[in-house]
Amino acid sequence: MADPIPILDLKPEIDALWPQLQEAIERVVRSGRFILGPEGEAFEGEAAEYLGVKHAVACNSGTDALVIGLRAVGVAPGDEVITTPFTFVATAEAIKLVGATPVFVDIDPNTFNIDTSLIAAAVTPRTKAVVPVHLFGQGADMDAVMNLARERGLKVIEDTAQAFGGLYKQRKLGTIGDVGAYSFFPSKNLGAFGDGGLMTTDDDAVAQAMRMLRCHGSKQRYVHEALGYNSRLDEIQAAVLRVKLPHVDTLNQKRREAAAQYDALLEGLDWITTPVRAPYAQHVFHQYTVRVSLGRDEVHQKLASAGVSTMIYYPIPSHRMGPYSGADGSTPNLPHAEQAAQEVLSLPMGPSLTEKHIERVVGALASV
Repeated sequence: MADPIPILDLKPEIDALWPQLQEAIERVVRSGRFILGPEGEAFEGEAAEYLGVKHAVACNSGTDALVIGLRAVGVAPGDEVITTPFTFVATAEAIKLVGATPVFVDIDPNTFNIDTSLIAAAVTPRTKAVVPVHLFGQGADMDAVMNLARERGLKVIEDTAQAFGGLYKQRKLGTIGDVGAYSFFPSKNLGAFGDGGLMTTDDDAVAQAMRMLRCHGSKQRYVHEALGYNSRLDEIQAAVLRVKLPHVDTLNQKRREAAAQYDALLEGLDWITTPVRAPYAQHVFHQYTVRVSLGRDEVHQKLASAGVSTMIYYPIPSHRMGPYSGADGSTPNLPHAEQAAQEVLSLPMGPSLTEKHIERVVGALASV
């Protein structure tokens, strides 16, 4: 039997960059500076330049980036925040952690992103912000989000955890709203060797609040002005990310090329729907997610038996989970999110995926 095909293979990228990575890690270790040092400061500057934003503030994780970003723009207990139910739970979790209530609207069944035509009807006097998620590496319709937000006086926090380097009409995702939140979890398009996150903004006051909140609510050592967090990106992770950042566009392009090959080879399987590209966004394919119209779970299991790893992102929409349902246990009617949860299947994807790998995956699907 041929070697298994993982959902993502990080080893080729590490091997290719190993001399630079080794030098960067050794530089930090020998410096004796491990928290809030020169590597983190340099990475923030380089990330801000790459993204085209005034401020980039590193933190401990993508979840913390959302929590701190929400608080930095003033979201507080009692507020409502509109978002999508079809994403990783951290989006809704962050809203709850700041004391606000997530208000879910359904998704666009083509892109899996929030259906922007439904946001206006969900706005109430308590609504403070909107959190669109750029799911699987493709941008949400940010013009529609921003136009509504400006009309209604709402803040916008972009959940860009899965879309580092992606574009919306030539602007980097995460730089359009009031705050962008990124994750550097190892499997992300720009991944660290552990947890890590980043917040972006063009607002000086918001950036200052972010820096204060990530460090125990302190602008000055031992002077604490607010209840904050211990959420700093450590120097080793910053050094690793500095090595990898200059390569992210090339690696994203390899993902797009792999996606195009999948598209071509899957065309004859009428029970599979390949990803739809929105005309306003440049997809970076954090995941290559298809719809399986019949027997998704059985297909998932049979592919595993054939040595092909696939993942179900996400089997349960957030509004169906206990912490995020209504006080009485009720859940909103969100049929497109419900259907997607029953049909989606993410195939192996990554910059090191070869043509032969893709042919094997499609062959395994065809045999199923």
